[in-house]
Amino acid sequence: MNALFESDKKYIANTYNRFPIEIVGGKGSIAYGADGKEYIDMGSGIAVNTFGFCDESFNNAVIAQLNAFQHTSNLYYQKPCVDLAKLLCERSGLKKVFLANSGAEANECAIKVARKYSLKKGDGYHNIITLKQSFHGRTITTLSATGQDVFHKDFGPFTQGFLYAEANNYESVKELVEKEKVCAVMIECVQGEGGVNVLDSDFIVGVSELCKE
Repeated sequence: MNALFESDKKYIANTYNRFPIEIVGGKGSIAYGADGKEYIDMGSGIAVNTFGFCDESFNNAVIAQLNAFQHTSNLYYQKPCVDLAKLLCERSGLKKVFLANSGAEANECAIKVARKYSLKKGDGYHNIITLKQSFHGRTITTLSATGQDVFHKDFGPFTQGFLYAEANNYESVKELVEKEKVCAVMIECVQGEGGVNVLDSDFIVGVSELCKE
């Protein structure tokens, strides 16, 4: 076995099944393997590496920031965070931004905001609808939000208050909204972990209108 693969198994917790490929470089969507082969990254590093490998503008921006300062806490003002937040608000039409370390942390924040807001309506309106075959993170609460039975074992008890509707089935969502006390609907427009399932645009628009109503 490759010495690197052996060291990986020895020192890194075995939480992922890896392909027997060592990546040593890349450009654009192409990753270069230590075996001399080229591989097309079809998943953008599981949606993290969306700029591709060695994008010149991205690299230069990172290097410039590293030469200024690489990190400071939220106790101080910092221009890069303000610039990013302003851009996100302008592009999304939203009013404010919460910058998080991971998707799971962002989803945890969204869940907390929805449940805190639900208190305006009264007790018991804490339920959140998600979709079957969804995936929302690996914390206990975001695993609870995930609509897949395979994730609902080994780590219980799980956070209560999540209801699971059928993807691309508007009536399934509407039925839960009418039957239960609900504060939010959380969906992925493309379900990745559940098998790359693309939600129909009519379904997304319908759920959005239902939420506004």
